[in-house]
Amino acid sequence: MSIKDQIAIAGMGCSKFGERWDCGVSDLVVESSYEAYEDAGVGPKDIQAVFVGQMYAPVGGLAGAQVIDALKLKNIPVIRNENWCCAGHVALISAIMAVASGAYDVVMAIGVEKLKDTGFPGLGAGRGMNPVYEARRTAPGSFSLIATRYFEQYGLTLEEGKQTIGKIAVKNHKNGMLAPKAHFHKEITLEEVIKAPIISSPLGLYDCCGNSDGSACAIITRADTARKLREDPIYVKGFGISMDTVLPHTRPGFSWTSFDALKTSSAKAYEMAGIRNPRTEIDVAEVHDCFTITEMLIYEDFGFSARGKAKEDIDEGFFELNGGLPVNVDGGLKCFGHPVGASGLRMTYEIYKQLQYKVDNPQRQIKDVSRGLSHTFGGGPQLSCVFIAGNEPG
Repeated sequence: MSIKDQIAIAGMGCSKFGERWDCGVSDLVVESSYEAYEDAGVGPKDIQAVFVGQMYAPVGGLAGAQVIDALKLKNIPVIRNENWCCAGHVALISAIMAVASGAYDVVMAIGVEKLKDTGFPGLGAGRGMNPVYEARRTAPGSFSLIATRYFEQYGLTLEEGKQTIGKIAVKNHKNGMLAPKAHFHKEITLEEVIKAPIISSPLGLYDCCGNSDGSACAIITRADTARKLREDPIYVKGFGISMDTVLPHTRPGFSWTSFDALKTSSAKAYEMAGIRNPRTEIDVAEVHDCFTITEMLIYEDFGFSARGKAKEDIDEGFFELNGGLPVNVDGGLKCFGHPVGASGLRMTYEIYKQLQYKVDNPQRQIKDVSRGLSHTFGGGPQLSCVFIAGNEPG
C-alpha cells in the first residue's frame, strides 16, 4: 500500500542552531516544539505519541524522558532512537508510519542534541564503539580517503579536486549567511578554503561541518486532518531507508566513490514518490554534507549528476540558489550546523518552508518549487534516509 499524499506535515519548528550555552536540552525542545504547535494550530493535549531522534544522551538512562518532561506530556508513548546522524529522519519516518498505520491521528517527531557543553569532539563523531572495526578511525580520515580516490578515478589533480569541493563550501557558507537560525554567518572565498588548515588531507577546515546545539520538530497527521488545520500542509510523497554493513569501505568490492546505501535509499524514495528523473523533478534538496566530498558523492549517487560529472555541474553553478537544482539552500550541515539527532528534521524544516513559500529570508526562497528532498547519512557511514515532500497532492 502506498502512503503517497495520505500523510502530511501540519506544522514544524526549529530552534536557533549554534553554541547555545544559554540553554539546556529542555529549552531547545520547547523552542522548536512550541513553534511547531503554533504553526499547526494544535497544543500538547492533541499529541498522541512522540518519536525522538537523539544520538548523544549526556544523562544516561533517560530515554525520551527529556522531551516528555520538557513538554509536560504524560500518559502517551515516547519512542527514542539513536540512529547516528539519521536519528531525526528515523523519528520523522517512524511518526509517518505510525499515523499511516491508523494507530494515531496526531503525533510529534522531534530531534534534539546538546553537544557543545559535553566536549563532544568533531574527530570523534562517526567513530563507533567496536574496538576492531573502528580502531584509530575518524570521520575526516575516512572521507579524506574517499576524496583522494575520487580525484584519482576521475582524473582530477589534487589542486583541481580541492578547488571543486571547495566551491561546495563557498556555496554553503554563502547560503548560510541568508539563514537567520544558522550556526555560522560568514562568507568565505575559494582561496580561504584552499589555504585553510588541513584536517585530513585533502580535507581542510572549511571542508568539514561543525558540531552544534539545536532542535527541530514536526507535527504529523493524516492529509485530511492536516487540511482542516491549515490551508498549506505539506504532503509526504515518499521515503527510503537503507542500511549497509558496518564500515562498508572495509568490505571487498567497495568502490570508494559510491555508497550502496545512498543509491538504494534514494531509489526507494523515488519509486514511492513516482519520480523518474530526480535531476529535473526535484526542485530543492537538503543533503548530508558532513564533508564537502560527501555532498559531491551524493550528487552522483542520487542521480542529480551523471557519474563522474559532478565537477561540471559544480563549475556551472547547477546546485547554487539560482541553479537548476539548488542544494543546501540554508547552508547545510556545513554552515547551519550539525546537532546530530536534530539534523534530519532541521533539513526537512527547510524543505517544508520552501514548499510553503514561507522561508524566513525571501532571498533564499526558491521559485516555482513543488517537490523537495531532505537526506541524512550516518554511522560508518552505512545508514541513509531520504524523504520527499510536495505542496500539492497528486
